[in-house]
Amino acid sequence: MSGIIRNIRFILPLMGSTALWLAPAHANAQAATDSATTDADAVALKDEVARLRAELDMLKAEMRAMRGPQTAAPAPANTLGDTALAAAPPTSPTPAPAAKAAPDPVQISWKGAPEFKGSNGWSFKPRGRFQIDAGYLSAPSNRASGQADGRGFTTRVRRAYIGMQGTMPGNLSYRAEVDLAGSSPTWTDLYLAYDRGPINITVGQHHPFTSLEQIQSDLFLSFNERASFIGAFNLERRVGISAGYNKGDIMINAGVFTDDIKALTNDGNKTVSYDGRVVWMPKLGDTQLHIAGSAHYRDLGTFQAMLGTQYRQRPYIGTTDIRYVDTGLLTVNSETHFGAELAVNHKRFHFVSEGAWLKADRPGTATDPSFFGGYAEFGIFLTNDSRGYKNGTFERTVPTNPLDKGGLGALEFNIRYDRLDLTSGTVGGGVQDAFGASFVWTPTAYVHFSAGYMHLIYNIPSAQPKFTADSLGLRAQVDF
Repeated sequence: MSGIIRNIRFILPLMGSTALWLAPAHANAQAATDSATTDADAVALKDEVARLRAELDMLKAEMRAMRGPQTAAPAPANTLGDTALAAAPPTSPTPAPAAKAAPDPVQISWKGAPEFKGSNGWSFKPRGRFQIDAGYLSAPSNRASGQADGRGFTTRVRRAYIGMQGTMPGNLSYRAEVDLAGSSPTWTDLYLAYDRGPINITVGQHHPFTSLEQIQSDLFLSFNERASFIGAFNLERRVGISAGYNKGDIMINAGVFTDDIKALTNDGNKTVSYDGRVVWMPKLGDTQLHIAGSAHYRDLGTFQAMLGTQYRQRPYIGTTDIRYVDTGLLTVNSETHFGAELAVNHKRFHFVSEGAWLKADRPGTATDPSFFGGYAEFGIFLTNDSRGYKNGTFERTVPTNPLDKGGLGALEFNIRYDRLDLTSGTVGGGVQDAFGASFVWTPTAYVHFSAGYMHLIYNIPSAQPKFTADSLGLRAQVDF
């Protein structure tokens, strides 16, 4: 294009000077003598001017084509002819506006609910669970239970969680979840976590590190209810800060906690606890081994000690408020708790057992009471499936042949023995021995049906002789 512009700049002045020079010369010659110029000369001159104009038009057209499409401005009046207009310097093409950068794409995947992920580390996923329970309790009518009559058939919305979780830039993650099943909303998980490599730090309300089945989500239980000692020893989510190390076969967690969110609304609550857990979880071929121990110390503070602490438990169903084993309110300054865990997960089979010991420091007593709880369970899948295991606890079962793919889903059968002993010294809370079985059907990874039966034997010092009870629990569950 630069060559063309140089030609134009050479031709246009030449044309302009030629035209200006030829015009007066021709007029003077005509005035001097009409015979000096013939009609042929005039025709030749007109042809030369027409040829130059044609070449100028062609050069202008080529320049427009190279500049690209432009909005033409109205042409000014041509008082000097095309030759004078062509002599003007060409204008530079108007630069096109810079294109705006496209926003980062959002990736959407499905994990029971849509999960949105951005390329900058942000993600968001709604989460929730609904558990509808029905239960039946058969027990002697002459045994006190603390309720008008919680025997027979009962139903309850066991849990109705709704919340959200996700990640943020800087290796941060969050979770916020509330339970709507009770008479008023109750916070469950509410925390912010930092994960980088083997190190993790969590701040907010979450599970202390006191038991395998307590840390395990209630979505993945083999029975409808957790082991009896977990509820009896008041093991629950609490507000605190914890740190963990998880690499290879070793996982270590420790934290400092206060009380649950609802209990902290009272300024006098000065409860503080210290929790720790160590897990060894080697994978030996197709066998997952789990050996763990935990320790827990809780100082209830003066205000909570005055309110009293109660250790008690239901008869292995959550649809009744009957609690045959019950210490009543005790003045307790502090608690010391130790736990031991053993589990083996091999293809379709699993075995898991826990033991827990709690010593309550009671002021003004010669001997502090010590309570015990524990269980042993064996399970087998009737289909070609296995229990999930991750980070020191059992996880979701994902059926090999789910119902939505034309299969049956996962079928699991379990048997369990559970013992809770709340009798020690002058405290006669009673002993509950439970023998039972459960059947679990998981048609898809996010839907779960279960039925559990327990035969319970009670030995309560204040209610002799021994007596028995039978409980049956049914559950329909979905989560996302």
